[in-house]
Amino acid sequence: MLVEPHDPLPFPGAAGPAVRRLTQRWATQLEGAARRPRVALVEGTDPRVLWAAARLAQEQAVTPVLVAEEPAAIRDRAADLGLKLPEDPSLLEILRPSHYTDTLAALLEERPRLAAQVIDDPLFLTAAALRRNDVDVCVAGSNRPTADVLRAGLRVVGLAPGIRTLSSSFLMLRPDGGALTYADCAVVVDPDAGQLADIARAAAATHHALTGDEARVALLSFSTRGSAAHPRVDVVREALSVLRTAAPDLPVDGDLQYDAAADPDIGAAKAPGSPVAGRANTFVFPSLEAGNIGYKVAQRVGGCAAIGPFLQGLAAPLHDLSRGCTGSDIAALALAGGVQALTTAQETP
Repeated sequence: MLVEPHDPLPFPGAAGPAVRRLTQRWATQLEGAARRPRVALVEGTDPRVLWAAARLAQEQAVTPVLVAEEPAAIRDRAADLGLKLPEDPSLLEILRPSHYTDTLAALLEERPRLAAQVIDDPLFLTAAALRRNDVDVCVAGSNRPTADVLRAGLRVVGLAPGIRTLSSSFLMLRPDGGALTYADCAVVVDPDAGQLADIARAAAATHHALTGDEARVALLSFSTRGSAAHPRVDVVREALSVLRTAAPDLPVDGDLQYDAAADPDIGAAKAPGSPVAGRANTFVFPSLEAGNIGYKVAQRVGGCAAIGPFLQGLAAPLHDLSRGCTGSDIAALALAGGVQALTTAQETP
């Protein structure tokens, strides 16, 4: 029997059942795919990562790929924890990061100082494997600072075509099962109009991939439809203009206060005729401080469960873990990344 190392009740709280239903839906979606996505778990000997890998191998929705230079170290550590890892490589693989030293050196050829610093770093080497499409998803950060994961994403994986901004989002699960996407809550401190537009487009793609629902995007402010005059409101309104040119089919509106974006009655009163007011499911905050505070208020006071953060805008799914994560958090992020990889593959001509 698998035992969660740090949290015997994964996904606790009122929204726990909703998270379990969603992760099971992701697993079912992945089980129907022609090929299981390969998800690299960088900290291969971390007990939480090993627990997640054993669980993922058991579910057979994705193929976990544990990263370690010595495969025996992984199996010895798992045995010490009472975890049984399958020998079948279709169920679980072990990746030696040194196999990607030449790839990483080539990718960082124009950044020799950085290359010298990270040429032996399993995180950057695994990002090189992701860039080379040898794995479909990378999940890292259980014992690394977020800044390291962001650097690996930007410098090795690179941004997706047409995107200039690396950002993040959280998928917020309400106790009633409703799913909302909040962005940016972890990366861009004070976005300008173009960055807000990039964040909105990326968050819309994240929401659609993970929920299957069409994204309805609210650009949040302390103003609704110009009810307040301030330079910060102007940035939000400019972002709306950029979005309507860049993504004319995306349902989006702003500036909107949160209540106007989320409550149908208030939305109808404050923003009549809006394509999203009162029924938004993707909320783009005007600053990092607003987004970070907002998701934590929803989590701690509103009873929502927060899955993420998901890094957005990269050419392939690379996601960052909190250093306080549990094995269940890691498994959920791996499944979500697998769904994103599957969705991208299906949408690519």
